[in-house]
Amino acid sequence: MEYLINQRVKTIEISGIRKFSNMVAHFDDLISFTIGQPDFPTPEHVKNAGIAAIEKDFTSYTHNAGTMELRKAACDFVAKKYDLDYAPESEVIVTMGASEAIDIAFRTILAEGVEVVLPGPIYPGYEPIIRMMGAVPIHVDIRENHFRFTLEMIKPFITDKTRCIVLPYPSNPTGVSLSAEELKEIADFLMDKDIFILADEIYSELTFDQEHTSIANFLKEKTIVINGLSKSHSMTGWRIGFLFAPENITKHILKVHQYNVSCANSVAQKAAYEALTVGFNDALEMKKAYLARRDYVFSRLTSMGLDVVKPDGAFYFFVKIPAHIPLNSFDFALDLVHKTKVAVVPGSAFSEYGEGYFRLSFACSLETLEIGLNRMEKYFIRE
Repeated sequence: MEYLINQRVKTIEISGIRKFSNMVAHFDDLISFTIGQPDFPTPEHVKNAGIAAIEKDFTSYTHNAGTMELRKAACDFVAKKYDLDYAPESEVIVTMGASEAIDIAFRTILAEGVEVVLPGPIYPGYEPIIRMMGAVPIHVDIRENHFRFTLEMIKPFITDKTRCIVLPYPSNPTGVSLSAEELKEIADFLMDKDIFILADEIYSELTFDQEHTSIANFLKEKTIVINGLSKSHSMTGWRIGFLFAPENITKHILKVHQYNVSCANSVAQKAAYEALTVGFNDALEMKKAYLARRDYVFSRLTSMGLDVVKPDGAFYFFVKIPAHIPLNSFDFALDLVHKTKVAVVPGSAFSEYGEGYFRLSFACSLETLEIGLNRMEKYFIRE
């Protein structure tokens, strides 16, 4: 019966991140710098809120868009943190993680043959959804612009078919953010154009060298903001995301969300409310740890002579494979595992413009980073 499977589904593949990490997971004594999973536990008070929700039988359906208390808390959070103004009654949807938010946004705004402009390299979670909608992903090579998806990079790729521009900042896999000035330039350019912006801001709480700014501050009426608690509160498995947009957009996205999942997990919504209120600044201590790790890893990588852009957000380095190593990124990553028992993600997992690079996640302890980087240093010196 496989021949009857939707052809668009048959042509997409499992994420290269997961594919590689699963492939090498069986190695003994492996140091893994692969998955973007915070190594901190979910804060205790947040876990207790989830437990209390179960004990109080808060286990039924909620409003499709999420509980009103959580929607209010989410709107208050982004208002106080990022000066974003959204109405909890009509301009926010609680989703099953940021991934579902991206999915329902694309399924609402895309149509056959329209184009979506994205930076390359980029997280692999966007392109498959775009292709399944019959839309066309247009990747822009930002490698020579220090991984910055600025207006001058975007302009040449805008056509009458452009339906959406994806701005994923801070970026996975590069850790690069855009400044308020750069975002305003993009917003000003798009002001009179019928083009959506999908702003994936899941790492907004993990910025190091500048405060996070959302392009929605400058062009709210055309922007769909994606956020969530996976990275900020170490709640990846709780699957709580948020989609913010003007009511004339969310009222249509909500229909797709309703037929997709009905509503987000009720127990997780109670935990999320706790995270956004009592845990309003829970990310700050984690961010301090990530900053120390970033600086340590940067010093180690540069001392090895590796070409790397210093990330100003998230918890990744996107590192250029030295020219003297005659391997593509996948074979390099496999060779690194076999010779050092250190796992990184091949750059090819992040579009064709990631080829020649590898992603290293520093979401692990300094001790683990030291062990892994010591092993990598021997590899690069030997090579």
